[in-house]
Amino acid sequence: MGHSHAVSGAMLYAASAPFLPPLLLHTTLQPADILMGTVLCAGAALLPDLDHHDGSIANFLGPVSKMLCRFVAWISGGHRHATHSLLFVALMGAGTWAGVTYLGRYFTLGLTFFLLALAIRALRLCPPGDGPEAWITVIGLAALGTFGMNTWMPNSPGWLPYAVALGTLAHLLGDCLTKKGAPLLWPHKERYEVVLIKRSGNSVETKVLVPIMSVATFVLLWFTALSPTIVN
Repeated sequence: MGHSHAVSGAMLYAASAPFLPPLLLHTTLQPADILMGTVLCAGAALLPDLDHHDGSIANFLGPVSKMLCRFVAWISGGHRHATHSLLFVALMGAGTWAGVTYLGRYFTLGLTFFLLALAIRALRLCPPGDGPEAWITVIGLAALGTFGMNTWMPNSPGWLPYAVALGTLAHLLGDCLTKKGAPLLWPHKERYEVVLIKRSGNSVETKVLVPIMSVATFVLLWFTALSPTIVN
């Protein structure tokens, strides 16, 4: 489910922020970078499901996202095909890096808005349903969030491609725990799965995994970004 994917992306970013960025990006993330990256990684964890025109995020930006999801589904071969591969993870990370590096601030803020909108929808911070009150709320909150992040976000946030790639990868790993798995090596069609969740949205996912991941995310953020000793 979209909510589970978003929480898993947030947890992986919060858990890896103190370790992998220094190793891979040769930079130490500041508390603000960790907080912003955690939220945006939650949104990025929904990107593979843009291939599902009837998925939980298909209407997160109203008719615009509905048309976008239909296009992505058509060009990628349908749900759980091209967008659920390691190639897609690489393309999302590389594309974000290229946009941040060569297109500058407007790209960064545009992507921030898009990922925030995904996160807001997936984390259920808007009215339920697919009506105008839901997606108008998403747009408004995402715009406010983008305006706030503009104050704290560097001109070329090197951690943003990392957050996008990690969130996308988190989605794939989550789908590999369900039936039908994910074609990680697409265009090779074999699907990889270790079925721990027999049906999406069942009690194991919603009553066990999501609460555990949510608590873990807040605990990790406390020790990496929110603790008074860190902030000071």
